[in-house]
Amino acid sequence: MTQPIQPSSMVQVVDLEKFFGALQAVKQASFTVDIAEVVCIIGRSGSGKSTLLRCLNFLEQPHYGSIQIDDVRVIARPDGRVDPAQIHALRLKTGMVFQSFNLFAHRTALENVIEAPIIVKKMATTEATDLGLQLLEKVGLTDKKDQYPSRLSGGQQQRVAIARALAMQPKVMLFDEPTSALDPELIAEVLGVMRQLVDEGMTMIIVTHEMDFARNFADRIIFMDQGHLVEAGSPTQIFDQPQDARTRQFLYALDHQN
Repeated sequence: MTQPIQPSSMVQVVDLEKFFGALQAVKQASFTVDIAEVVCIIGRSGSGKSTLLRCLNFLEQPHYGSIQIDDVRVIARPDGRVDPAQIHALRLKTGMVFQSFNLFAHRTALENVIEAPIIVKKMATTEATDLGLQLLEKVGLTDKKDQYPSRLSGGQQQRVAIARALAMQPKVMLFDEPTSALDPELIAEVLGVMRQLVDEGMTMIIVTHEMDFARNFADRIIFMDQGHLVEAGSPTQIFDQPQDARTRQFLYALDHQN
């Protein structure tokens, strides 16, 4: 039987599996994330990184295993019959930031940030607005509060998306390649906000191709390959002394691009 989550842990994943038809995208993944720990998941395209991340809040329905975030634990079932209330409770513990921003085009930056607290948490509009303004200030966009997404740069849209995720006051932030859709000159402003969250002690799980960010700001790196969690360790261990041949091959290929 799976033991209750340890006091120092915020996330506990046990034997998680996900299939797309005959393709097994995630294979018996087990790991924990401690409170205020930053974990970066790296690996080749198609290795299962984003699928694993999306399973953590049931945006993808896992077929086996269990996920516990804070005090909410959900057991995945092959038939998909999981109590919707459990999934809702799990999602309330997480904030998700996607590659492609996913802002509502017909709502201003501020309206994008405050919509979920009002609708999902039934927060009063005045309270949500105060919170939204605080979060837009955190990401450096107070002056853009009345702008629609079409009037914002990609970096600004992603910062609004981060503020929107924070508005639900999550225990864990999930980032799925948050800079991959950005022009190179806009990446730094998004990474700057993420660095601020790191400094504030937010528990974070980040799927990323930004190796410098992973090396400098992650507490732990997980390398995935073909659905397996191949190796996990400190940035120094993974980048400088990888133990598995697949990790070494991946890093060698990165070093010899171009």
